[in-house]
Amino acid sequence: MTTDETMTTTDYDVVVAGAGPVGLFLGCELGLGGARVLVVERLTEVDETIKAGAVNIPSAVAFYRRGLLPEMAAVWEAAQERMRAFGKRLSVPPKFAGHFAGIMMDPDLFDGSDPAWAEVGPAAEAGLGVPQAELERILARRAARLGVEVRRGVELTGFEADADGVTVHTRGGTIRAGWLVGCDGGRSTVRKLAGFDFPGTDPEITGYQAVVEMSGTERLGAGWNTTDVGTYVHGPFPGRILSVEFDGPPADRSAPVTAEELQASLRRVAGVPEVTITKVVTATRFTDNARQVTDYRRGRVLLAGDAAHVHSPFGGQGLNLGIGDAMNLGWKLAAVVRGRAPEALLDSYTAERHPIGAWVLDWTRAQIALMRPDRHARALRRVVTDMALTTTGTTYLVTQISGVWQTYDLPGDHPLTGHSAPDLELSDGTRLGDHLHTGRALLLDLADDPKLRARAGGYGDRLDVLTVACPARPDLAALFVRPDGFVAWAADAGAANAGAADAGTANAAAADGGDDGTSLPEALQRWLGSAAVTA
Repeated sequence: MTTDETMTTTDYDVVVAGAGPVGLFLGCELGLGGARVLVVERLTEVDETIKAGAVNIPSAVAFYRRGLLPEMAAVWEAAQERMRAFGKRLSVPPKFAGHFAGIMMDPDLFDGSDPAWAEVGPAAEAGLGVPQAELERILARRAARLGVEVRRGVELTGFEADADGVTVHTRGGTIRAGWLVGCDGGRSTVRKLAGFDFPGTDPEITGYQAVVEMSGTERLGAGWNTTDVGTYVHGPFPGRILSVEFDGPPADRSAPVTAEELQASLRRVAGVPEVTITKVVTATRFTDNARQVTDYRRGRVLLAGDAAHVHSPFGGQGLNLGIGDAMNLGWKLAAVVRGRAPEALLDSYTAERHPIGAWVLDWTRAQIALMRPDRHARALRRVVTDMALTTTGTTYLVTQISGVWQTYDLPGDHPLTGHSAPDLELSDGTRLGDHLHTGRALLLDLADDPKLRARAGGYGDRLDVLTVACPARPDLAALFVRPDGFVAWAADAGAANAGAADAGTANAAAADGGDDGTSLPEALQRWLGSAAVTA
């Protein structure tokens, strides 16, 4: 990672604007796919401002599939030590916990038998509370290992896009690239200059999140608290505070957050006039502005993360939504720039990610509605709290918060198609996720079917083929898993065997599509492009 003040024109397949978690993860995914990528970032160092602090199930699964889970788990353990220092041991349920509008979920009411939780794998047990700055460091180290170039102190100031590529202007020089991806946050320069439509709802709150040194905290409630004025949070580690007031957005969101401003807000919301903030370690100001671009791509320019969608930070959904964008886009854009897939493959990026982004915006809007201090909202909050404190309510909310429900609408009739692949335990002692570290697609042949493998010929290093058994799932004959870990085709042994005279005929039926409603060659071509011609 370098700071470059005298950059000269260099050709890259992709320039990524922004080296936050989304930009770094996208850069890694592009590099893993063989693209020549440059990540540029105006900041010279990792931003230590307190931001997101939780990783949901799809993000944990994505990191697991790229071999990053152990490194992140170590950070999570250190974070728990800080929480214990606050006098609380955070209780994490077997799958995931969280809150909805500050209504805390009771782990003992969570029903883990919900089918959505089946076969998530080690990521379901991770419970990763990873501060955003630490996540950036982890991803920066991965980028370095992959040879992905990251240049700090380089601010994008403009660009021109044409039919063949994008000319990117920075304060250090000009760069020519095939594609530009804006991962430059909610106030994205790339989004504004490219002219993306960005409809949504206007802000009505002013919120603060900070780590401070303070005194007079004896009467501050721990955790989430609602008052007649708004909402505040104290903890889960020393000095961490959050306050929300419903008197409109701030006059100047860009102004530095002062100790006096934080103290005044916390005193108003908490009703504790003796609390005194003596030092601000890190602080940020936020609103509930909720907007989403109508299309994540305009020609040679694409968006990911907060550049494509903004909303209130409650529940930590924004970081996770952006990681999902990067996991979805990276392999597709890499395949296009390497000439292995048609440009039309990029159309699936908006089609798959926009609905999930729209859900997140509404999920955060609903929380704002429940946090308002007016009598109607407080009455509704009591009703929702009662429902949340039931097994059915807790299981529903935790499942939604966790993101484990997220699927894509992909061609095919098999129940697994469009779902994140189950992390199958295989007969060789490995798990399915262990075979996705390469960033390549995976054909899992669970029935030792040479005809199935023959139909997957010609894809070289685009596709790993693994013949292995899965004793726990005798119903499955085969799975084709995209590089992002989503099932694009599947066949059941039982369905394939129906009416088959022998095992060979059954396997051939599975290879042709089984009960999936589409053939394996069709699925391979859709997602990986045409196979190479073999003699």
